[in-house]
Amino acid sequence: MSDQPTLENIRATRARLGDRVLVTPVRRWEDDAVARALGSRSEVWLKEELFQRTGSFKPRGALSVMLDLSPEALARGVVAVSAGNHAMATAYAARALGASARVVMPKTANPFRVQKSRELGAAVELVDDVHQAFTRVDQIVAEEGRTFVHPYEGPLTARGTATLGLELMEQVEGLDAVVVPIGGGGLCAGVAAAVKLARPACRVYGVEPEGADSMYRSFAAGSPQKIEAVRTIADSLGAPHAAPYSFDLCRRYVDELVLVSDDQLRAGMALLLTSAKLAVEPAGAASTAAMLGPLRDRLQEQRVGLIVCGANIDPATFARHLQDAPPASA
Repeated sequence: MSDQPTLENIRATRARLGDRVLVTPVRRWEDDAVARALGSRSEVWLKEELFQRTGSFKPRGALSVMLDLSPEALARGVVAVSAGNHAMATAYAARALGASARVVMPKTANPFRVQKSRELGAAVELVDDVHQAFTRVDQIVAEEGRTFVHPYEGPLTARGTATLGLELMEQVEGLDAVVVPIGGGGLCAGVAAAVKLARPACRVYGVEPEGADSMYRSFAAGSPQKIEAVRTIADSLGAPHAAPYSFDLCRRYVDELVLVSDDQLRAGMALLLTSAKLAVEPAGAASTAAMLGPLRDRLQEQRVGLIVCGANIDPATFARHLQDAPPASA
């Protein structure tokens, strides 16, 4: 189908993004804990997307969508729904393209992200939960004519996130596996497509929190599913439902999905801080949590790429998660 990612249109998308999006670093992670988990002949590479503009991967998708808007649509502005990272990215993209942005966020959103969205120029509206946020966005679109920049669905979003996957494959040759966090599935859909197009033999693992497992349920059911509520510390992975396009791409390109607990996310955060010297939000530790937990046996002595997707968290919440982290394994 013409709306599917290809290496050609992924590269074209990257060229359009230009210097509005950074090429983020990769770094080999050499650590005794990693060696104990995966064997001494393993190689783990961190794709440090937390150093992207606005502190997460989200500008890739938001800009990919907004660069395709007409001048008239940009003049009417955009609207987004988000627990934070997509709100910040949409605000940044709107500012970069000379448009106005409104973002609807759940009241539970991290205050750091709410403040940063405002600092980037967005008008922020807080509602009770993420389900209500989607309803409110529909109202704003109808009333104001703004374009809805979806947080994770659609061909342009996937091409944007695919630029991250292709970047990783060009930075590290011969990867055996790539581990990608899943919220709504936009990141994983694009990354998985790029990885498989560039290196079909490389396995792609998606990881979701136990308390926000919409894609896991969707894989089991064979169609996009909803969850009743988000119950995880990884709020930026807390999508209320899977959506058809990203679900289909994930089904096509992802080899396996796994779930991680909040304690596993906290342990991943702690290890990334103490060993890799990275201070990340819970979602940013999801790939590490999966590597040390449910994917441990499958990744033994492999050449592995971990997507470290974001680091937007306030100091107090970060400290609390570290304090609550379980003791490191012997």
